Amino acid sequence: MNWDHFLYFAIPAVLCWGAGAWFAYKPNSYRKTLLFTILGLTVFFIYITGMWISLERPPMRTMGETRLWYSFFLPLAGLITYVRWQYKWILSFSTLLSFVFICVNLFKPEIHNKTLMPALQSPWFAPHVIVYMFAYAMLGAAAIIAVYLLIRRNKMTIDKPVMSLCDNLVYVGTAFLTIGMLFGALWAKEAWGHYWAWDPKETWATATWFGYLIYIHFRLHKQTCYAIALGILVFSFVLLQICWFGVNYLPSAQGASVHVYS
Repeated sequence: MNWDHFLYFAIPAVLCWGAGAWFAYKPNSYRKTLLFTILGLTVFFIYITGMWISLERPPMRTMGETRLWYSFFLPLAGLITYVRWQYKWILSFSTLLSFVFICVNLFKPEIHNKTLMPALQSPWFAPHVIVYMFAYAMLGAAAIIAVYLLIRRNKMTIDKPVMSLCDNLVYVGTAFLTIGMLFGALWAKEAWGHYWAWDPKETWATATWFGYLIYIHFRLHKQTCYAIALGILVFSFVLLQICWFGVNYLPSAQGASVHVYS
């Protein structure tokens, strides 16, 4: 399995996710929604598994490979949100965003060889990245809702249930973000002898984590200041993007960061 086969799995997966999103709006179609969404996730995960076997390592080294996981976890986050809180439109948003990342991978797969540096040959590598990608997907879904609400706030009333959805997504995402940081610290201790080194990526990860903690605390104490809370949420997601891939382009990370994708 290689990038040449990606299109043959990505298209059926997106079509299944699209069908699931469409059925979500139809009456008495709950099972069909679940069936098509899960089918799409299965097809996409088969490709990820095939890449894992072909590369003889987890496909998590390059930006293209991490986008695979993000494309997978976005519909999964949408499905969890749909099942738990019955928000039908989240499946459409998650499918659209996943499709964008799939298109990026089609045009810029960022192929890399099988070899992993010694530090990446660790049992912490896969859980650390997978947990982070799931956290990014949940927080990405929250950011999408926040941007939509900020754009439409003059034409619609922001109600408590929608804000509760943002809160729930942030709670789950931040929890997994915290777990990912802990996994990373344990991995760093095993690989380099210390839990934390203030590497540029680690610094931005900390800033991102504090950004979401600020959102959570603000929501607990200022429950009706919706616009400010949404602004904090969007800002936190910007920090997350810098942490994920923006740090690769920072001068401080060039030749110094062990986290730069290459």
